[in-house]
Amino acid sequence: MARDRFTPDFDPDCGDAPLTSAKQDIVIGRWQGLRQLLRTTGPAWTARGHRMRLLAQACASTSTAESWLAAEPRSADALMLRAATETARAFNLAIAAGRGVPIDQNRIDGAVMACLQATDAYLDDPTPWISLIAVARLYPGGVRRQELGRWWDELHARDPYSVEGHLQVLHYYSARWHGTHGIMYDFARDAAGVAPPGCALPVLVQFARVEEYRYIQEGAKGQQGAVVGIGQHWNHDGAVNDVRRTWQRWITARPEGPVEPGEVQHLNHLAHAAGHAAVPDITASLFRLLGRRFTRTPWSYTGDPEKQIVKWHNNPKYRA
Repeated sequence: MARDRFTPDFDPDCGDAPLTSAKQDIVIGRWQGLRQLLRTTGPAWTARGHRMRLLAQACASTSTAESWLAAEPRSADALMLRAATETARAFNLAIAAGRGVPIDQNRIDGAVMACLQATDAYLDDPTPWISLIAVARLYPGGVRRQELGRWWDELHARDPYSVEGHLQVLHYYSARWHGTHGIMYDFARDAAGVAPPGCALPVLVQFARVEEYRYIQEGAKGQQGAVVGIGQHWNHDGAVNDVRRTWQRWITARPEGPVEPGEVQHLNHLAHAAGHAAVPDITASLFRLLGRRFTRTPWSYTGDPEKQIVKWHNNPKYRA
């Protein structure tokens, strides 16, 4: 019997069925499913951050978050969602305006104020501090170092190994925003170095490599010829060693069990890096972990996501 044709599943919710169900409420203008989902999630910070972020993206073009807050103005979860939604709206405006085009600072200030209000509503929750660090990128020139440092300290005190929180700082320090490649990689490697075995923070180095690649590609648009060194971006000795270090520090020590929805994007970044670094043993193992659950990024930065994933999945050397 012929093998079933492999096709990756690009579920935007990464297999989180309760989240998918709750998002259907947004379509019809109801908020009760969102309340139940976040109440059930509780202080599982990785799952909560994953759900809050995707709910906010879905709410950004609706008034659902505002309707919930109007009905329950003292609800901590409603305040958290409104803060995340305001952050998503600010980024949507920035994307629509185009790279380097400033947006109305009142919009950014409004997102910051919503986040600060949320921090008082649920003191232990790291989510609004992650949103604050994210929205800091949108200020021309960034924010004062002391302010960013204070927000980071508050986040770190609540969830010292938050991958999403670290990612927002990494983006802030990238050359595309308010830093340099060197600062970005130093931050990623420092975080990886202090992470306990089995923690996903070492994958920050792979996120940093994607950030650098995007910056190089954006700079190359409209230029004739290939950018010097871009062909070796993923498979030079340093990149290969980074893949193996992340694998060793994170995956080999990762607790056994199913892949959680909040891990899917992180695993995709490592699988993408391993495939492009030509490390077949690690690539195949990661494909086994992921099954069919894939995210379009970072694959979309290097070509057609499905074609790349199917190519490595079907190659005998990389056979999962």
